[in-house]
Amino acid sequence: MGGRVVLITGGSRGIGAAAARRFAAGGDKVVINYCHSKAQAEALAVETGGWAVQADVSDSGQAAKMVDNVLEKFCQLDILICNAGIAQQKLFGDLTDEDWRRMFAVNVDGMFYTIRAALPHFIHRKAGRILTLSSMWGQVGGSCEVAYSAAKAAVIGLTKALAKEVGPSGITVNCVSPGVIDTEMNANLSPEDLAALAEETPLERIGRPEDVAETLWYLASDAAGFFTGQVLAPNGGLII
Repeated sequence: MGGRVVLITGGSRGIGAAAARRFAAGGDKVVINYCHSKAQAEALAVETGGWAVQADVSDSGQAAKMVDNVLEKFCQLDILICNAGIAQQKLFGDLTDEDWRRMFAVNVDGMFYTIRAALPHFIHRKAGRILTLSSMWGQVGGSCEVAYSAAKAAVIGLTKALAKEVGPSGITVNCVSPGVIDTEMNANLSPEDLAALAEETPLERIGRPEDVAETLWYLASDAAGFFTGQVLAPNGGLII
């Protein structure tokens, strides 16, 4: 492989940054989307030889402009990784309208807007890989994470339906659904909480961003050419 153009939304930190490093190590040109983390994105772009591009993907205009800018600069886009997301722990009764709307705006609408902007290019080429990021809570639901679980379940539904629609155009659409991963998104968990989760996990450890990046790398490889509409879950066996 190598020589492909890969756009990673939410690519400046955590899983997105690990994916940028993995694809760059494989010889691909990485485009690192960020919303607020400019310094981190630009430093990562220097490290990987990639390109940092700012856009709030929850804004349809910004998402479309981002994709246009990538196509203008590189004249191609081979892989789209929809990684941008937010999380929140809150009792269901305490969720506000704004909490709910923001959760779906970033985690679902942002994915929809970005894929919609890139899809005509993929269809024209009759090729392309679309990778979405869900969560194990999108598969089984998490207490005090109803909004997050609902949004991540929507990601899985989008993935499966879109895979059927665009398969005849030679485009694959797959989802990665991580378990508990050691990223800033889980910084609210205490060391005791993390230790308890590690103990519950059959592999007896918390996941690393690199574990998820390797799953993304596989799904974007030629070896996964017959995978579409699938959910791969790097979770250490925490849920099966």
